[in-house]
Amino acid sequence: MSMATTPVFGRLVLYLRMIKFSHSIFALPFAFTSAILAYGGIPALRQVLWITVAMVGARSAAMGMNRVIDRKIDALNPRTKNREIPLGVIGVGEAAVFIVVSLAVLVYAAYNLNYLCFKLSPLAIGILFFYSFTKRFTWLSHVVLGVAISFAPIGAWIAVKGTFSLSITPLVLAVVFWLAGFDTLYGLNDLEFDKQHGLFSIPRRFGKEKAIMIARGFHILTWALLILNGLVFELGLFYYTGIVIVTFFLFYEHYIIKPNDLSRLNMAFFNMNGYISVTIFVFVLLEKTLNSHQYASWI
Repeated sequence: MSMATTPVFGRLVLYLRMIKFSHSIFALPFAFTSAILAYGGIPALRQVLWITVAMVGARSAAMGMNRVIDRKIDALNPRTKNREIPLGVIGVGEAAVFIVVSLAVLVYAAYNLNYLCFKLSPLAIGILFFYSFTKRFTWLSHVVLGVAISFAPIGAWIAVKGTFSLSITPLVLAVVFWLAGFDTLYGLNDLEFDKQHGLFSIPRRFGKEKAIMIARGFHILTWALLILNGLVFELGLFYYTGIVIVTFFLFYEHYIIKPNDLSRLNMAFFNMNGYISVTIFVFVLLEKTLNSHQYASWI
């Protein structure tokens, strides 16, 4: 029997689909970017390993909680009715066990990083849990999601430094508004559904055209904060080359989305935003290795 046909592998694939594991590319590069800035180069392999484990645990738990909490809404929404829990291929009890295991992985990884990471892990869990309810009472849910995802660079910074510093704030806020911007655009998919079922979002509150303008405003703030991040850390040519590329991605993302044509919305969401986070990471890595020649001892 091939691995692809084994029951265990099949269940694993279902869980990975449930949590949209491929979307990890959005937040993980920003965690690594923060870790590199904190260290001034490539951190020790042990730190990179536990940061990765913590991120996987946090995101898996967050997506699992969202799927369980939103299961009734997802079952009604044509866009989400074929998700694993509404279809019944993953039970709520199974998903709950998956969430508990993921949370345990997060906490254990935080413990192996340092005491402050371990101490703050319940706060991160609380924000991840809180986000799933926000669409029921506030159109600022997109910003709350941005705050939740911004714990990636915050956590990675603390993992390396053992303390928080205001110097990482521009990158953290850039992540908040970057995420809020593209989540606002993605919310256009559910505009009519949100109206019918009393759910809150920026597109529902302000309409399609204004929502697109607000998303553009969020991304202009992102761009400005990334520039500020470069100034704070005194980054050079490699970093700003990356910013030029990111500028193109942001421009193109908004160029292909128009109020009367949302046909390329998924491309803007999945492709452009993955490119943006990876680009920032790659060019910060180049800046802190090829330019400054600072390396960690990988032990």
